[in-house]
Amino acid sequence: MSEPAPSGPAPIVLDAIDRAIITRLHENARIPNIDLARAVGVSPSTCLARVRSLRERGVIIRYTAEINPAALGFTLQALVSVRIRPGARHLMEQISDELRTQPEVAQLFFLGGAEDFLIHVRVRDSEHVRQFVLNNLSANPAVALTETNLVFEHHTALSAGLRTVL
Repeated sequence: MSEPAPSGPAPIVLDAIDRAIITRLHENARIPNIDLARAVGVSPSTCLARVRSLRERGVIIRYTAEINPAALGFTLQALVSVRIRPGARHLMEQISDELRTQPEVAQLFFLGGAEDFLIHVRVRDSEHVRQFVLNNLSANPAVALTETNLVFEHHTALSAGLRTVL
């Protein structure tokens, strides 16, 4: 009998210093290297080398600024689930590409399950989300069903699963 094929790449091995660096950078990606080094208990040159290694190994993939959508007039967030008609499955990549270009789309998830997509949108108000759904989803003959849920609170945080390994 043959061995089963591996399910994906092996996890990257991280030590306690790598984990501490990741945690601090997740809290504040703009922390100066000297402060980061002090916080994790290594020299600045060691810290810089560790951060470079984390980037090269694909652990850190980008640095970003979190923008307050309300400050830009987007006071409402919603999650829109989308089901594509069975005969239109061949259009899923095209639909995904089109949705990602819409300025309201903050995140787009391609799902396995009852729904095909989950779209996180940031909009001005309920009329704006209504127009987004009508113009971008309901008007598309490939879309069988949409369901819109309003977001009352949205928090970004290091997921519980990542916290356990860090």
